[in-house]
Amino acid sequence: MATKDLVSGVRHSTRSPHGMTTQLRGVSCLRLSVRTDETTSPERQEGANQGAAAVLGIDLADRRAVDLGVSASKTTPFQRPELGAWLRRPDDFDALVFWRFDRAIRSMDDMHELAKWARDERKMIVFAEGPGGRLVLDFRNPLDPMSQLMVTLFAFAAQMEAHSIQERVLGAQAAMRLMPLRWRGSRAPYGYLPAPLDGGGWTLVQDPEAVKVIERIILDLMRGETVNSIAYALNEEGILSPADHWAQFKGREIEEFTRWNTTTITRILRSEMLIGWKLSNGSPVRDSEGVPIMATREPILTRAEFDAVGALLDKRSINNPVRKDTNALLFGIVFCSSCKGRMYLNRQEGKPGQRPTYRCGASPRGEVCTHPLNIRADWCDEYVTREFLRILGGLEITFTRTVPGYDPQPEIDATLAEYEEHQAQQGRQKSKAAATAWQKRADALDARLAELEAREKIEARTEEIRTGRTYDEKWIKADTVARRKMLTDAGARLDIMPGTPGGWRTLDERRVSFEVLDPFHDGAADALAAVAAEAHLENI
Repeated sequence: MATKDLVSGVRHSTRSPHGMTTQLRGVSCLRLSVRTDETTSPERQEGANQGAAAVLGIDLADRRAVDLGVSASKTTPFQRPELGAWLRRPDDFDALVFWRFDRAIRSMDDMHELAKWARDERKMIVFAEGPGGRLVLDFRNPLDPMSQLMVTLFAFAAQMEAHSIQERVLGAQAAMRLMPLRWRGSRAPYGYLPAPLDGGGWTLVQDPEAVKVIERIILDLMRGETVNSIAYALNEEGILSPADHWAQFKGREIEEFTRWNTTTITRILRSEMLIGWKLSNGSPVRDSEGVPIMATREPILTRAEFDAVGALLDKRSINNPVRKDTNALLFGIVFCSSCKGRMYLNRQEGKPGQRPTYRCGASPRGEVCTHPLNIRADWCDEYVTREFLRILGGLEITFTRTVPGYDPQPEIDATLAEYEEHQAQQGRQKSKAAATAWQKRADALDARLAELEAREKIEARTEEIRTGRTYDEKWIKADTVARRKMLTDAGARLDIMPGTPGGWRTLDERRVSFEVLDPFHDGAADALAAVAAEAHLENI
């Protein structure tokens, strides 16, 4: 085996059992922590690796380990997707070629494990560039201690550099946290996008696409939807979740879509980021006067709107699971007259020739019904559709909207909680400087509380919104979920009575009773009926 000094540029080879010299097979290893870093781009790394391999006589062919968006401080070489796969196939190559030392490791422990692996597998590790030029560590000779010594020294330097970088980053982030409008450059909260800030750095601006989704969610809440049903609808319509929306913005391929859920929606709507406040560990970042520091000039909601959304969430159950029978048009609308309880869709699965039915749900609820009823679902769906459109089809759809007022009490409560937590640290300061800083923070929170207490409460009001669309028009374009929502909003109810002889052939309308229970729709239906009667008399 040829083992001359590789740093000098002499080509290396290995001798086969038959005495013939073969070229070393190398793997070009590329890694980036941040995909957009042009100074360490994959193209630059690949060029350096190819150049070093050509000088050293290493054949890279198409062997590459490309790990983008992967931190060396957080992952060992063995944990990285592509490099780790190559390390598990040591018979497929003879050398690893990296651009620089920090592309491989950033800790002494990781370098120790990589060096131990290279020694056990008789491999060579090449660093194309570095402070001292090209570095070649040849572990094919287990008796040579120099490679192990050099690895230890360089690993120590890499680890110290990683610690230094971490301290600089944390210090910069702490300083930027107190700068109004300055965003530190991490993933933006849903509803915002990073944008250049005058004077340098980044701030947050509204993301029009995400803001439309947030406004749609709030409007659905105002119309009476639960958070769970909203999440279900967003998933059904294929609207990207916050994580996937950000991945798309960054140009990353989405291999497996994540779904909306109640936790995601609730976290977005309850976050003060909607009113533009900077947050740290979920709590507002405040200036020396106790005033929350703004992260953007373009908050999505006002404080009053934010509080109104919080009040809506408090009234909604966010833990209701999505039922498997929600594709039933009359779910929550059809009732058994015997026990006055809900009837549920029975799909008759596994029963060839049997049609789905609505059946009494007393037994699954653990209750007793003296005469549990069962009726064909398609009969009920067709009957309700006909009667609902007969009663309300020509009526314009309206809904009420709450115009939020303003109540300073929620922010008073939150600020008071911060103040009380701060007061619990009173007297623990050992230095005058710490005591002064503690008192300054206490005074700022106290001043903020006084300012909030002086603000006037403004009551919310409701107004009626006219859509300009009739029930007929909306019903035609709506799916089952939307039609059921229309029925529910109108207070529709279908009661099923016991069947009669021969009632299995067609629907006996004497055993069904359909009503629109909402007073507004009921009165409008009477008016429509009177108009229809007058039109009929005129045509006689």
